[in-house]
Amino acid sequence: MSKKILVVEDEKDIADLVKLVLETRDYEVKTVLDAESAYDTAKSYKPDAILLDLRMPRLDGWEVFKIIRNDSEFADVPIAILTAKSDGFDEMVGLHVMKADAYITKPFGKQELIDRTDELFAQKNK
Repeated sequence: MSKKILVVEDEKDIADLVKLVLETRDYEVKTVLDAESAYDTAKSYKPDAILLDLRMPRLDGWEVFKIIRNDSEFADVPIAILTAKSDGFDEMVGLHVMKADAYITKPFGKQELIDRTDELFAQKNK
């Protein structure tokens, strides 16, 4: 059975690209284009991992991250930050303060996205 990934990304072209790339690895991918519906979609879709953009209109990605992380149902679901914020400080905050499982910066290559997503599941299975 393929792993289910929820991609929360407000730029449709990027969301579609991520979906297309990850489906080549036989992941089942659902995209959400706004932060407001991310949590409800996660509750109904029950993803095995979440890729989450930070900069979104109306509701910040960090807020979505906190909402999902505070739900015990998602305690074991890895969350990767998918963002254009490539500053080393932002990455440090994401990985060490917020405890994201991965930090993927845009622009990313196809192989990088695949490798980092595969690593999410490898970490979870350790």
